[in-house]
Amino acid sequence: MNPSTAEQRFVPRDRESFFDAQRRNRRATWRMSALCVLAAVVMGIPLALVITPVLYAAALIVADVVNLFSPLPSSLWQQASEVARFGFVALNWLLGHGPADSRELAIGAAVMLLPGAALSLVVWLGLNALFRHGGVGGALLALKAREPNQTDLKELQLADVVQEMAIAAGIPAPRVSLTDAPAANAAVIGTSPADAHVVVTRGLIDALNRDEIEGALADLIASVSNGDLRIAFRMTALLETCGLLVAMINSPFGSQSRRTLWRILRYGLGASRKDGSAQEAAAVADILARSVTLDTDDIDRMFDSTRKKSVFRSIRDFLLFPIFFTNLAIKLSLWFFSGAVLGPSMSLLWRTRRYLADASAVQLTRNPDGLASALQKLSTDSGAIPGAGWASHLFIVSPGTTNTSTKPNPRQQQILAQAWAASAAQTAGAQAPGSPADFAAVFRDFMATQRAAFSGDAQALARLRSARQALSTLDPALASQMPDPADLMAARQGDRAAIARLRILHRASGSIASEGAATDESSGMSSITFLGFHPSLKRRLKRLDRMGARADLGVADRKMSIVTAIFSLIFAPFFVALVALFLLLIAIMILSSLTFLVIWLVFIHALFCLFVHH
Repeated sequence: MNPSTAEQRFVPRDRESFFDAQRRNRRATWRMSALCVLAAVVMGIPLALVITPVLYAAALIVADVVNLFSPLPSSLWQQASEVARFGFVALNWLLGHGPADSRELAIGAAVMLLPGAALSLVVWLGLNALFRHGGVGGALLALKAREPNQTDLKELQLADVVQEMAIAAGIPAPRVSLTDAPAANAAVIGTSPADAHVVVTRGLIDALNRDEIEGALADLIASVSNGDLRIAFRMTALLETCGLLVAMINSPFGSQSRRTLWRILRYGLGASRKDGSAQEAAAVADILARSVTLDTDDIDRMFDSTRKKSVFRSIRDFLLFPIFFTNLAIKLSLWFFSGAVLGPSMSLLWRTRRYLADASAVQLTRNPDGLASALQKLSTDSGAIPGAGWASHLFIVSPGTTNTSTKPNPRQQQILAQAWAASAAQTAGAQAPGSPADFAAVFRDFMATQRAAFSGDAQALARLRSARQALSTLDPALASQMPDPADLMAARQGDRAAIARLRILHRASGSIASEGAATDESSGMSSITFLGFHPSLKRRLKRLDRMGARADLGVADRKMSIVTAIFSLIFAPFFVALVALFLLLIAIMILSSLTFLVIWLVFIHALFCLFVHH
């Protein structure tokens, strides 16, 4: 066989350079961006149809109240009547009650859509500007990120690799932080290259070799240089805008929504302050993200049928029923269109950005094998990362959804065992553990010593202090998560200052992680759609293979593909019918909401007019 022919057999037929791959994915980005804009418009039309009448209702009630004390000019009421006439023209045409003049129909559509659309746009722009001031401090706190340990060579090398990749990409070097999660993964967070932070789990350092770490970090740096942080920030702000609209509708009917609006206002007025603003921004953003779901909220609790009814409450519920129906229509529209239209569009856009980051990483490293091998290892060790649910799309591979154990990882176990062994050598008469490698024995010895210290054993207390001092030398970040033995003893004696310090330590080390784990499944970008934000490993490896990576793509399961295609053909009509039913339900709810609001407004306005005449 001709050698050249033998070599060509192992060359991919569709081989492409990383420059060609980048150009192709940038063109795809424009297409997916246009699809996202179209999806946002499609979702915005029914929302505007529901929100606009609420704005008119609020304006009319305010005008009626002002008119009680200071009569408004008749020209204002004439203009309001003209606006209402155009709105009824559009509503009658929408209900199919007859044709309408094209000019009046266009004005009526503007009357029905523009106020709600303008409010949504203003809220989105405001949230963009507001949360940009918060920076990434709250995100780093939620992830329990820390600075690299100065005594750990592997952690210190991360900054060098990031610096090298940033120079190659022509951007400022992002700051490097680590989280002690045992899962192997990494993410880049921020709003722009100026405040970008690369967050690496300790599991990634332990699992990958030098070339693989370079490939993974190059992928993150490429994502920053390609502008992905700005895209991700705008997508997140869009989700938060939906949550804020729900909170605004609910605010007159419950304290929870009012507290949310007050926190946003308080944060906006003090956004320039550095102390705690980043953490507050992250907390508010998480609240808004969770508001989009169909969970129980203020207005649902107000109309809860299980609560004991009174005459006053029944009258109140009857009068406010149109607002309840409007709220339900808004939430159902958000849930359906975000999950079936906007969410999948943003997922496809973000998948394209991941492909672009992979191609750019190959350009930075000139080593596609390193990235391909890293992706394979990370995909097999993608455990859950506490506090990462809101930013799962920012990681190289999607974090797992199973809860991680609070047990220290192997590196932490080794450091704790070393510190405990060092404390035995420093404390006279103390017994050293059987083997530092046997963490279970070390832990049992530690607990026995702690119980003895609480019983008043001075030698045991000295051992605990020596262990903490040794741990501070080996790993200051890990030592900061451990309580001071002196505070433990003082707290047992009722020392309020020591109790307060222990509570602060508990909130910093445990509450944030547990809160993040509790809300990982209910908030964040991944919660709004059934379509994942990360492309499959096979697709990413296939594209890297085109650029020269020697990736193990496996054998394609053609039988499974055929079965999937058959099931898709069978269930496609049922899926289309289900979507049609949801659209019909939303249309009915929107039209019903408009009808109820119009009747409600006429009734309220008539009461004001009757009161004025009397």
